[in-house]
Amino acid sequence: MTHKRRLAKALTPRLRDLTRVTLARDDTPTEIAKRYPRAGPLLGARWNEDLIADCWLDLLRIAGSLKYGQATASLIVGKWSAASRQNTLAAALKEWGMLRRTVHLAKYLSDPAFRRKISRQLNKRESLHALRRDLHCAQQGTITRPYPEQQTEQAWCLTLLTNSVVAWTAEYYSRAVLELRSQGREVSDEILSHISPGHSDNINFFGVINVDVEAAPAKLDTSGWRPLRPVQLRQPGLTP
Repeated sequence: MTHKRRLAKALTPRLRDLTRVTLARDDTPTEIAKRYPRAGPLLGARWNEDLIADCWLDLLRIAGSLKYGQATASLIVGKWSAASRQNTLAAALKEWGMLRRTVHLAKYLSDPAFRRKISRQLNKRESLHALRRDLHCAQQGTITRPYPEQQTEQAWCLTLLTNSVVAWTAEYYSRAVLELRSQGREVSDEILSHISPGHSDNINFFGVINVDVEAAPAKLDTSGWRPLRPVQLRQPGLTP
């Protein structure tokens, strides 16, 4: 019976210290060195295909539990990391991880566009982390509540605030792009793929912000949005 259903999940990390990473090979070291003279030294372990085939149904059950929220990755990693080396499923998980790491690294080293995509994802993630730190700057990014339930509330408040800022920025980004395109300006989707709403340049974190609840609604347009600022073109050599 062949299982062709995919879980639509992909982990694309940026690996470091490649000489210390164990990668899989499907043949003897001599044959691999002939086929891949440069990559051969990295392929240090012969992968056990039979072990993965024997445990394939159990591996699919684990993947399904992760996808549908019946178990967390930390729980599964903790359970199988503590398992005995003689545990067949734990060994199959390790074997499958080594195989996927090898496939990912082969694509990472051979595809410059793939490397740029991963770097772009990491930059967006780092910008989101920076936004969280900026929003939490009054406590230096620390959890100050003494009890677990209070710590959970504090963490959820930070998550809610971060998501609100990201949603606000993303909405106005969208409106700005539509406005520019309506004026005949070219804004390509390729450029937009490099933009992340997870930044804090438009947020004032300090001082007191006074809002006139009577006058503020009058500044909104008919759809209830604040008007966009005029476009300021920056020319090389000039200060905006």
